[in-house]
Amino acid sequence: MSLNFVPPPTQKIDSEIASSLGVELYVLRLDLMHPWVNGNKWYKLKYNLAEAKEKGYTKLLTFGGAYSNHIFATAAAGKLLGFTTIGVIRGEETLPLNSTLSFALQQDMQLVYVDRQTYRNKHSSELHADLKKRFGEVFIIPEGGSNLNGVRGCLEIVTAAMQVFDTVCVACGTATTLAGIALALNPKQRVLGFPILKNGGFLAQDIDNLMQNYLATGLPAPYSSPAPWELICDYHFGGYAKVKDDLLLFSQQFTQTHGIPLDQVYTAKMFYGVMDLLNQGYFSIGDRLLLIHTGGLQGNTILDFKF
Repeated sequence: MSLNFVPPPTQKIDSEIASSLGVELYVLRLDLMHPWVNGNKWYKLKYNLAEAKEKGYTKLLTFGGAYSNHIFATAAAGKLLGFTTIGVIRGEETLPLNSTLSFALQQDMQLVYVDRQTYRNKHSSELHADLKKRFGEVFIIPEGGSNLNGVRGCLEIVTAAMQVFDTVCVACGTATTLAGIALALNPKQRVLGFPILKNGGFLAQDIDNLMQNYLATGLPAPYSSPAPWELICDYHFGGYAKVKDDLLLFSQQFTQTHGIPLDQVYTAKMFYGVMDLLNQGYFSIGDRLLLIHTGGLQGNTILDFKF
């Protein structure tokens, strides 16, 4: 099962700060893979959709916040591949809809709003049973595609060409992408994850669980243990889908200077963090860094953000 994807290019960032410190910066442009199903989202969906098709499901149900790139990508992929889609959205409906949810509706996704207390139980068998009773036989994909199918797909982000980098940097929501990348890199490399959630340190346990469970299944993995990884939790800018003026200014200036648009929910926060760490002397002379652009540019509509 596949769509028509463009191989994501790796682009060098000519940064005066990095050059002065003897550090090389590159970005993997997953945002250029496909107009709608791009970034890390396809990798997390790929094996979930394959399993749904293999088991004969025609209807997908998944979870996300109002600015969820996962909701956006699932709606688009479902439409293109012939699935009916249902999105369970955290919180009340707010009109006018933001660009993410408007697009999901355009792709014929049915949006179902639940209160935050109910949403906290999104993994519970009771809620899943209620949803199946309401919507019939649905294939349930967890929030952000955060399951072993998602991890398996994210291993495929790593190619042989990426073995030349010392550090791979990625923004984290559920941290499924970080888990997959760490499992695919060699032990001499490392992964830095930048949670976009406030107090994102809790993701460490989720990452450990995902990686241990994945390795226990015997699913494909090039190494018997993951590459070293670390969470950098200081660049959330207030939490999920929150932005501040300095982040917006950084994002605009970065795009103007390097010609690379950044989404302000995920990627801009990670890029900001990397540049700030460079200024602090965090990286060593000779380090080669690869920053993963995880897409999500539809979230940049200025009306979407509350200041």
